[in-house]
Amino acid sequence: MVKRSCPSSGPSEPGSEEKKGRGNPVSVQLFPPELVEHIISFLPVRDVVALGQTCHYFHQVCDTEGVWRRICHQLSPRLREQGSGLRPWKRAAILNYTKGLHFQAFGGRRRCLSKSVAPQLAHGYRRFLPTKDHVFILDYAGTLFFLKNALVSSSLGQIQWKRACRYVVLCRGAKDFASDPRCDTVYRKYLYVLATREQPGVVGTPTSSRACDCVEVYLQSSGQRVFKMTFHHSMSFKQIVLVGQETQRALLLLTEEGKIYSLVVNETQLDQPRSYTVQLALRKVSRCLPHLRVACMASNQSSTLYITDQGGVYFEVHTPGVYRDLFGTLQAFDPLDQQMPLALSLPAKILFCALGYNHLGLVDEFGRIFMQGNNRYGQLGTGDKMDRGEPTQVHYLQRPIALWCGLNHSLVLSQGSDFSKELLGCGCGAGGRLPGWPKGSASFVKLHIKVPLCTCSLCSTRECLYMLSSHDIEHHPAYRDLPASKAVGTPEPSLGAGAPQDPGGVAWACKEYLSQIHNCPTLQDRMEKMKEIVGWMPLMAAQKDFFWEALDMLQRAAGGADQGPLPHES
Repeated sequence: MVKRSCPSSGPSEPGSEEKKGRGNPVSVQLFPPELVEHIISFLPVRDVVALGQTCHYFHQVCDTEGVWRRICHQLSPRLREQGSGLRPWKRAAILNYTKGLHFQAFGGRRRCLSKSVAPQLAHGYRRFLPTKDHVFILDYAGTLFFLKNALVSSSLGQIQWKRACRYVVLCRGAKDFASDPRCDTVYRKYLYVLATREQPGVVGTPTSSRACDCVEVYLQSSGQRVFKMTFHHSMSFKQIVLVGQETQRALLLLTEEGKIYSLVVNETQLDQPRSYTVQLALRKVSRCLPHLRVACMASNQSSTLYITDQGGVYFEVHTPGVYRDLFGTLQAFDPLDQQMPLALSLPAKILFCALGYNHLGLVDEFGRIFMQGNNRYGQLGTGDKMDRGEPTQVHYLQRPIALWCGLNHSLVLSQGSDFSKELLGCGCGAGGRLPGWPKGSASFVKLHIKVPLCTCSLCSTRECLYMLSSHDIEHHPAYRDLPASKAVGTPEPSLGAGAPQDPGGVAWACKEYLSQIHNCPTLQDRMEKMKEIVGWMPLMAAQKDFFWEALDMLQRAAGGADQGPLPHES
């Protein structure tokens, strides 16, 4: 119970001089709840959350929708509707409090984390996409923002080029958007926006207008709309992805019922002022497998991946080279039927995925990460550079927040036991794409970059690394605990033993680590390998930082020692 001192009134009593200034204790529960809520609403969001953890009374007061409604109006004065959900005002307030786009350039003198301009009109950040010159952000209200790079004047009076420093509203009513699926942003000339628009009704009908879905195409350089295609009002879509070359660009559209439709456009003719009709057709995965309900899609230039509502994964591969990289063979590839879906064999339900040029990553319902495809640069994180023709589990990583696959490197956003976020990467480190590891790594290692607390998604381009911050209290990966019968690396209990001798295969993993260190020829190589192993081990962030710093000190101290090959002990 929280109490405060109140000056006493009435005639003085004996001994009142000793009690002067103390007064009678009054419980805060005697105040009207509306007054307490009003006072609490002026606190910062972080303090409101901390106050709600002090006692049961303040937990109830700080969790009321009245408090969060006032906080939301302070954070976003122009927000009129709180949205949907069980706790709409609390969700809206936290979305707007945690929203942010951070980036770190790979080149230049200053390699520090920067933050983009924050559109005040944005209702949280749902997803983002960097293009050749700018960044586009979609909020939870369906507004698509155009964040521009520009020349600005610094505090010292110097003119400098700054990323995402100005913004305008590109369009409203957007559901999703996409651009060229290649990792290099130089190819992202156009932005395809899936949106809902009111269309005027036919004269003589009772309805004056009706909502129809459409795809609008914008120039990424200027934000000018150059093309628009409108669909029948009976068709409702929720996701759009692109696949193929510019002259044969295929737009894949996912309906609310889980069906895939596609149409083909020629990007080289979009800027020509003319009108023509395109044919919308049902994709083969929905024709051949009508019982499947697709939940989400991912694509690159020459392949598409579908995840069903039951967690199954189906693949389309359109070129023989990518097919060989992904599956290690051309035995089942049919150049005359490139849309035939291929089912991947997986041990559990898949929640989300990441698709690179010739490798991919999958995360299942137990938080396990599976990698597949080309491993020339160690981008699969398996500790070697051997290609994998089927999904292979990365045992030392579990329960990621986000996963991203690029041209020849991969990134994983993970959360420690103290709720701190850290970014792990593997593969090619050229151009600074793996900060702190210029030579790259065949295993996932902790990158030297400060990760904001509420980071939820990421993207890497040739020039810079982007991290999107936004916390949705109603959306988080619902990982399940792995049953003991499915745990990989857990040995069978011996006869007469009450429990396994090595739960989780910890002893086996440590023995494998020692073997890898023993095979390193020089002391410096052993130090580098030990740093990698520390990144693999399930330690807290502070513990990992301690071991890395200690190893750096030992490595510097041994810098003047003999670096010749070490003798191999028996």
